[in-house]
Amino acid sequence: MIKKFTGLSLVLLAQLSDPCAAAISNPIAFVTEVPIPGDFCALTSTFCNHQGGIDSTGRGGDLWIRYPDGTLKNLTEAAGFGQAGLQGEQSIQVRDPSVHWDGKKIIFSMVIGAPAHFQVKTFNWQLYEITGLGKNETPVITKVLKQPAGFNNVSPVYGTDNNIIFTSDRPRNGLEHLYPQLDEYEDAPTVSGLWKLNPSTGVVFPLSHAPSGDFSPIVDSFGRVIFTRWDHMQQDQQAAADRRGGNFGTFNYSSESATAKILNSRTEVFPEPIRGDEVSLAGTNLNGLVFNQFFPWQVNEDGTEMETVNHVGRHELGGSFVEAVFTDDPDLTYQINSLNQNKIENFFQIRQDPTNPNFLVGVNAPEFGTHAAGQIVRLTNVSPTHNADEMRIDYLTDPSTFIPTGEGETPLPENSGHYRDPSVLSDGTFIAAHTPETRRDKNEGTTSADNADSFPKSRYNFRLRTLKQLPNGTWTADQPLTNGITKEISYFSPDTLRHYSTQLWELQPVEVKPRTRPARRVASVLSAPEKQILQEEGVSEASLRQYLRSKRLALAIMRNVTQRDHSDKQQPYNLAVAGSATQTLGNQGKLYEVAHFQAFQADQIRGLGLTGSSTTPKPGRRILGVPVHNVTAVTANPPLSAGAPKGSVKIANDGSVAMLLPTRRALSWQITDPAGKFIVRERNWLTLQPGEIRTCPACHAPNTADQAGHPAVSNPPEALRQLLVFLKSKGSL
Repeated sequence: MIKKFTGLSLVLLAQLSDPCAAAISNPIAFVTEVPIPGDFCALTSTFCNHQGGIDSTGRGGDLWIRYPDGTLKNLTEAAGFGQAGLQGEQSIQVRDPSVHWDGKKIIFSMVIGAPAHFQVKTFNWQLYEITGLGKNETPVITKVLKQPAGFNNVSPVYGTDNNIIFTSDRPRNGLEHLYPQLDEYEDAPTVSGLWKLNPSTGVVFPLSHAPSGDFSPIVDSFGRVIFTRWDHMQQDQQAAADRRGGNFGTFNYSSESATAKILNSRTEVFPEPIRGDEVSLAGTNLNGLVFNQFFPWQVNEDGTEMETVNHVGRHELGGSFVEAVFTDDPDLTYQINSLNQNKIENFFQIRQDPTNPNFLVGVNAPEFGTHAAGQIVRLTNVSPTHNADEMRIDYLTDPSTFIPTGEGETPLPENSGHYRDPSVLSDGTFIAAHTPETRRDKNEGTTSADNADSFPKSRYNFRLRTLKQLPNGTWTADQPLTNGITKEISYFSPDTLRHYSTQLWELQPVEVKPRTRPARRVASVLSAPEKQILQEEGVSEASLRQYLRSKRLALAIMRNVTQRDHSDKQQPYNLAVAGSATQTLGNQGKLYEVAHFQAFQADQIRGLGLTGSSTTPKPGRRILGVPVHNVTAVTANPPLSAGAPKGSVKIANDGSVAMLLPTRRALSWQITDPAGKFIVRERNWLTLQPGEIRTCPACHAPNTADQAGHPAVSNPPEALRQLLVFLKSKGSL
């Protein structure tokens, strides 16, 4: 039984087997953390959880391993890291352990050091590896070489090539004057996306650029990098408030450069204004946009073919409420999900079930108040052979575990508390971090003014437990994996001395065992319709890709943008290409003509904090969507016709589109009418890689059928032919 201990005695006492612990077949590594009640920009928050500052992370946690006989070992302490009591220069906090394919080492993130009294100091999460995981081995911790220094690098996993995939708040292009990137919601600091590092060469590049954040990547058995992405493509709510007389001080920079001018403007052009922005919506036919979800995404290890898992989206999973885009078209409706009886708001902490690779388990949790803990859910039919229309959501814990109980409200008998970090082990055992508390977290301890002591006390007590299935089919917390780990910890933050003398939270369990290394996935070869066009024009796929790589461009191809998925009735779906006979009709309602495909790039040009009493902006910038103006991309595409919107290409008569686009920067797009007014808009940001040729049947292509009940088209896209002819005329190909 583990009680309370400090110093070297911790390792010795931890060798004792815990008779109360559950039976587990393989070792389990996990982390401990001081129970910080606050849940905004904290280590366990849904977003803005990557910062290394003392208030965000606390100090005093460790990396532990639990052996099958119940024995525990404090791995970081045994390797000479960390301390108990008052946290100082040797103190640590750890997070995100991930096991190598051979089961012999773990990569994780660690922050080292704590501020002295009244000291303000910057701390960053960095990547470390630990070996010597056996019961009778001495662990050794080494820092990962050549990782981005001076930034927060978190959530590392091993790629199939032993390179390291992780998230980081390093600016997309490495320019420190853009640091930190601010998210699209609270203008809070966020990671800039997924990154890949070769520790031998030091080569590091972005797999994705995420305007609001990518979280918790894994590499599944199919070789896909699976992660949670925060999709919050909305205009800036702080700017909307300022338009109503607020005092956030939002403004635009003239460019992303360090010498950019501060403009007397907060103009935004993409997407449409948010709900509640009456100033911007006045006189329009637009419903204000609300779009906010944390959903499962996938990308290849080279950063290509990024999309939601199997093209699943809000129509299949539920997600945020979305109204019809236009107020004057009665055929447009608010979002209706007719495919899944079970719906989710978010999907956090995703893990693949090793006993059934067709399952992903995760947590459906609120954004605030529960430390990203809530209801455990399962997404089925996730293998690459399945279509999004076939994917289903299973509720594993009772639905009442999603919504926190109100203050003074009696929880339902089925409500067993909140869960996070679920994991199915190779022997089928189901484990998770669990707290029996059903309410939102709150500090029930003491706070203080500066220069005094405080004794925070969280309502939550996250403990690792096995789960058991009840007769009604739902799962609930069962046996603990430990008997609790207690440690005396105090630290300055930086004026107040905070004390913790309680059980530490147990989080992020991973099974320590060898796993089969999946085959490496790379960009697919072109499909037959696109190959046909290349052959007819005498252009090889290899030469086209080489041209793209040399210019750091990608090529996006759509075969018929008049097609829409059958479920999407929030945006127009009776579409016709202007001046042609190509059209797709979902009913006999209003017909919209489309003429241009317009792309937008995510520029970090929104500043914050410039108020009447301040002439100095706050650090960092938020992204805004602006028409593509990357010079290489603009000049590589055919010239615009008179009156065409900036950053666009003409839609071909068969409805196809082919456009050269900038890479390693978030992009989105819309199709417009002949006058340049948007008709249908993409609702997500995507990233393309140099040399990538991204093809799809349409914009929000049909999963199984379009708005007219037809399957996805397979016509050779004439827009690709027109682009190739243009490039050949310039001597580019």
